[in-house]
Amino acid sequence: MPLSETGYTALRVTRDGAVATVTLDNPPLNTLDRALAADLIRVAREARDDESLRVIVVESADPEFFLAHADINWMFDPADLMALADDEGDPNLNPLQQLHERFRTLPQVTIAKLRGRLRAGGAEFAMAADMRFAARGETWFAQAETRMGIFPGGGGTQYLTRLVGRARALEVILGADLYDTGLAERYGWINRAVAPEELDGFVDRLAHRIAAIPSGVVEAAVQAVDSAEAGGAVPNLLEEAQAHVKVYPAPQSVVDRIRRAVAAGVQTREGELDLEGLFDRLG
Repeated sequence: MPLSETGYTALRVTRDGAVATVTLDNPPLNTLDRALAADLIRVAREARDDESLRVIVVESADPEFFLAHADINWMFDPADLMALADDEGDPNLNPLQQLHERFRTLPQVTIAKLRGRLRAGGAEFAMAADMRFAARGETWFAQAETRMGIFPGGGGTQYLTRLVGRARALEVILGADLYDTGLAERYGWINRAVAPEELDGFVDRLAHRIAAIPSGVVEAAVQAVDSAEAGGAVPNLLEEAQAHVKVYPAPQSVVDRIRRAVAAGVQTREGELDLEGLFDRLG
């Protein structure tokens, strides 16, 4: 069954031969909520069985937010998040880990084409892609969870450490600052920063070049590269999941802090443009 191009609520799918483009379109902030998560799970399920599909590019319809973060309301209602549990995924992982692993393990090559802000679950989703290219000067990254009283639990501790190393991963996670494309590129968080006016063409050419490689070559190359990674290719998400239950569902003091943050503007467009500053002003 081929990947469908219709019937989605919070994203769009277009197809150009063996390349599919998934455009995240979930106003007002491209928050990873129940609707978008359900659409992404559907995309991953259908793509896995689509042998005619070679490359998946993920982009955003919103130039200010690639994927803001996971829905803040899941802090108040953990059951709503847990209802997204994937019966085909590892039952020891939480639903966000399951979703991100669906994308990380797809047989297609996945490319995240980044513009705008991506924090927390948004950054984790981008890190589940095989490659990340960002518009220089127009893209910002953060693992902001410790400002909220938790830590990255959707794969962030594992994906980020594999990309940037332990010391820088701890800096990103515990410092919880916003990183521009220059520093993200230096750290290895992204493949490269590309001039904004060149990003679309660059990614399109790369995607179609990969799609034109003879059948079996890409899969073999990916397998060989994965085998070269120190410690193996599979992140230890079980350890992250076991650690994350210590902070989520969150204690009442953290829930109260998030309620004050929501009242101050979290998950509104104005508040999200300076999310780090908003949390700092909460004290």
